[in-house]
Amino acid sequence: MENVIQHDPLLRAVARAVYDACYPGEEWAPVGFDATEHLGTVHHGQAADAARQARTVFAAKGEQLPLFEAA
Repeated sequence: MENVIQHDPLLRAVARAVYDACYPGEEWAPVGFDATEHLGTVHHGQAADAARQARTVFAAKGEQLPLFEAA
């Protein structure tokens, strides 16, 4: 499921926003989003899961989800 995040720019951006909001500094997570994504840490897994859950909520409310990130 993690590969979905890597291949979906919008979902990855949401995961990064969640990560940055939940883990704002080194006292919360030892590395930044890109490194934690590469290492597959629990922090990244939680942010990715939150992004997928957010997508589900928006889709359930009838929001039109873009296929690709807007340029």
